[in-house]
Amino acid sequence: LLYYNEYKSYLRKMSSSYDHAITVFSPDGHLFQVEYAQEAVKKGSTAVGLRGDSIVVLGVEKRSVPKLQDERTVRKIHKLDDHVCLAFAGLTADARILVNMARVECQSYRLTVEDPVSMSYIARHIASVKQRFTQRPGLRPFGLSTLIVGFDYDGSAHLFQTDPSGTYHEWKANAIGRSGKTVSEFLEKHYTDDIAKDDDACIKLTVRALLEVVQSGGKNIELAIMRRGQPLEILDTKTVEKLVEETEKERDAEAEAKKKSGGKS
Repeated sequence: LLYYNEYKSYLRKMSSSYDHAITVFSPDGHLFQVEYAQEAVKKGSTAVGLRGDSIVVLGVEKRSVPKLQDERTVRKIHKLDDHVCLAFAGLTADARILVNMARVECQSYRLTVEDPVSMSYIARHIASVKQRFTQRPGLRPFGLSTLIVGFDYDGSAHLFQTDPSGTYHEWKANAIGRSGKTVSEFLEKHYTDDIAKDDDACIKLTVRALLEVVQSGGKNIELAIMRRGQPLEILDTKTVEKLVEETEKERDAEAEAKKKSGGKS
């Protein structure tokens, strides 16, 4: 009887330990630490990426910072190479390590191949680094998702997303972080091939998507754009506020037009 009770106690301990060990699957096929990392992403600031024909846009929600803190030390958008940049949602400390690793890989690729890194290669590399941290004991997953945008040597624009599990996919437009699902559904509804052909429309759609979750306007939005053959440009606060004002006017005009057309019918 004593042995049986000890055995039952051992089984109870084992059944509750699946969320402690990163390399152990639960009986129903889950890696709980990876899922917990994905929950950390959902608590991060919203980030939006959009790919046009000749432009890529990244927009992030800026959290309010203490009055005496320098805002320049809080960055959600990072340049990896002259033609590649990244935005993230999740743990900032983890992002710093991953960004540094990605920058080193970009320079190593350029030194070895004598060409700038391709978008698919750097997205696959970042995803592979994340995957290694889900399969080795003594480690934990990176608690962030990334949106990677840029141009290949042939001038084609790309947008990739990577997750804590190590998966990566290419998108036309997508969102991660807090309310990422809501913003993604908004992008699915409004993104069209005609918008992709218009640089200004791409920028305004990114702003409009962020305004679905950001309530305080341009002060809490950071925008970065990259056009084909041109360097990364991070827009200043005045430019962002002007874009927000124009976008809100257009949104209100559309709502008024729909209201009138509904009233006539």
